[in-house]
Amino acid sequence: MTDTDTTWDIAQVARMSGITSRTLRHYADVGLLAPAWTGHDGRRHYGRPELLRLQHILVLRELGTGLDRIKAIVDSDDQPTVVALLRDHLGGLTAERDRYARLAATVARTIDSLEKGRPMTSEQIFDGFDHAEYEPEARERWGDAAVDRSNAKWEALGKAGQQRHLDTHREVVEALGAARRVGLGADSPEVQEIVARHYAWVSLFWTPTEETYTGLTQMYVDDERFRRNYDEVAPGAAALLRDAAAIWAAEHL
Repeated sequence: MTDTDTTWDIAQVARMSGITSRTLRHYADVGLLAPAWTGHDGRRHYGRPELLRLQHILVLRELGTGLDRIKAIVDSDDQPTVVALLRDHLGGLTAERDRYARLAATVARTIDSLEKGRPMTSEQIFDGFDHAEYEPEARERWGDAAVDRSNAKWEALGKAGQQRHLDTHREVVEALGAARRVGLGADSPEVQEIVARHYAWVSLFWTPTEETYTGLTQMYVDDERFRRNYDEVAPGAAALLRDAAAIWAAEHL
């Protein structure tokens, strides 16, 4: 049997791809990724074409593309169009890789500066923190007026204020991770206090309502880019924030 003839069951695909069997079943339910065939025992099996389609789906998901848009892209039968789209995605991934490389270099320079007393310019300190690449997505999601206001407030902070804002968020993320590791519940006083700090941090740029704040924290779970930022300190930290935010917002907003 050649690799083109091989099939993998849903558990194997879940292990290979790093996503859950539940997600694979959801993709089938919404018409995004059907299995090649289903056994008499109900177990789903996937062939090489399905694995390639799943790879395309996961690349698009990493780039923050919505499921409806992903389906429209991967359903295209025009190979030149698919190749062109993949080239675009490759460009996006390469740009993201380069940004992380800049951030890594910035951290390395900071360590060197602290250990050896070598001064850094303000430009070097914040090299790699340019989020302009996400602005079009933000404008589409929240509107021009909201983004313009946020940009103006960010600039008004100055370099020192911007760094304090980044530090505050990092403290919130680390506190959530610690709470997750020791098993604190979403309704615990400690976690509720963390949520209050997070809401205050968000409110520097806009004032969320109960609906918009809970929607924001839900996005932290749904969007891989945001979830990874929270879950890097402890898996499940993003979900803990979402659950705790729903409790806090219902009482305070």
